[in-house]
Amino acid sequence: MEKKLLRVGVIGVGHVGRRHAEIYAAMPTVRLAAVCDIDPGCTKPLAESLRCEAVTDYRQLAAAVDAVSLAAPTSLHAPIGRWLLARGIHVLIEKPIATTLAEAEALIRAARRRGVILQVGHVERFNAAIHAAMDHLTHPRFIEVHRLSPYPFRGTDVSVVLDVMIHDLDLILLLVRSSVRRIEALGVPVLSPSEDIANARLEFASGCVANLTASRISDETIRRIRVFQEDSYLSIDYKAQTVELAHKGARGIERVNLPVNQRPPLQDELAAFIDAVRTGTSPVVSGADARAALALALRIEKTMRNRPLAYSKQHTANSKSQRRS
Repeated sequence: MEKKLLRVGVIGVGHVGRRHAEIYAAMPTVRLAAVCDIDPGCTKPLAESLRCEAVTDYRQLAAAVDAVSLAAPTSLHAPIGRWLLARGIHVLIEKPIATTLAEAEALIRAARRRGVILQVGHVERFNAAIHAAMDHLTHPRFIEVHRLSPYPFRGTDVSVVLDVMIHDLDLILLLVRSSVRRIEALGVPVLSPSEDIANARLEFASGCVANLTASRISDETIRRIRVFQEDSYLSIDYKAQTVELAHKGARGIERVNLPVNQRPPLQDELAAFIDAVRTGTSPVVSGADARAALALALRIEKTMRNRPLAYSKQHTANSKSQRRS
């Protein structure tokens, strides 16, 4: 594998899957072998532009690829992922890893049995701003997150918690490294059958508190995390890839913008996946990491949905309306 081009495929070529395919096609050590989608109208033009094969059934990839990016809807991650892993194909699954913990555990077991790489697409782990801030993130005491964006018309098969908040849940678990003791959460479905806007307050055993707001019905895009510590404060803009550090100095509060080597996070994520496949090393975001983020996301969903009856009635009404449309 060190001496030959790695054959890679992409399953699901919506907005995210298309970007995966384009990045793979530009990699010098990779040959994009095929793109797969049930809609030939999506695969054929993309395959022609990237000079690869177009298929509509993922099972056609078995003999054609060494590794795959799986960017199909979340509900399909487990069945397609298990099928690929069972055949010794390395898999990068877009977040969230699955819709249930049982599905996530089945994927982890399948990868372990065949000794193949299972990486999960928590792309903010590869954000240059996060890398620049990590040495300064030593003992978080309070974390505030805002992740807002316009309605995507994709990924709405799951709630905003599983769709977008899960990025920040993964990072917060990485930073705090403590168990969650208490959760308060509220979510509201607006345009989807499930929640489109949500807020969660997490209390950790370490004493750290995290407050997260996620929305996919905003007029603007905001992706920002602020971390308060005993002696410093960091404001990280995921989108702009900037980091401001504030700390107590001789003349009061001193602020500095940390240097950030800005790069496309998805490009680095896919490069890390290819490197893990070639070297056999553990991926940056393992199946176990993704399972932990999913477990916390599902706890938040359960807390939201156990709120008073008025919310339940509104959720039911919106769900019925969506089904009729």
